[in-house]
Amino acid sequence: MHEERAPYEERASRLRGAVAWTRAPAPPGTTGRVLPDGCMDLLLRNGQLVVAGPDTRAYPTTERLRLGVYGLRLPPGTGPRVFGTPAWELRDQRIPLADLWPGKQVRELHERVAQARDPLAALESIAAGRLTAERNAAADPRGAALVETVVAELRDGAGVAEVARHVGLSERQLHRRCRDAFGYGAKTLARVLRMQRALGLATAGTPLAETAVRAGYADQAHLAREVRALAGAPMTELLRKSG
Repeated sequence: MHEERAPYEERASRLRGAVAWTRAPAPPGTTGRVLPDGCMDLLLRNGQLVVAGPDTRAYPTTERLRLGVYGLRLPPGTGPRVFGTPAWELRDQRIPLADLWPGKQVRELHERVAQARDPLAALESIAAGRLTAERNAAADPRGAALVETVVAELRDGAGVAEVARHVGLSERQLHRRCRDAFGYGAKTLARVLRMQRALGLATAGTPLAETAVRAGYADQAHLAREVRALAGAPMTELLRKSG
């Protein structure tokens, strides 16, 4: 989830499927747009540890302090395992970590991250510790594997009914699982993942008509409607800013 209007760098995280990223300081008042990607992030932003919930639409940002941002983007379905909160409770929100975890614990973690030589590694360490504790608790040993299967199949273009059959759930059961894991149902996640696939193709130079077909849209007009609905801007504007 990176802001489009600021210098940005990322690297693969030591946590499987996660991405560690930084965004350079920007003048107060600078605005940006965070696009839905199915992920949740742990951030050091404006001098505070913050949780970015899963977005169903573009999330507008405005800089308050001239500080860089450090973030750990967790793959779809992993955020609730780290933060201990169903994803739907954080949907379309940015929440101080202190609202979810004990204040004393968050103050100690903030000091560790803020003073670290590598703040990204410190964020990774926090998330890794939580995932290890969750695995040791073995609360739902099938849950993580099921979530990964759902994401992989939706990313490949499978329909919701097909995914439900494959994982052995009714569509209603799958919807409940998806709300807890991703913040919304499988149909919304499929739309978000499809838009991200289209953005990747278009950014790499694929013509929009071909992008629409390869990403799974009915046609270029369908692509345009979906991108505007989810991103709040036409594809051409997104490509111009990303470029």
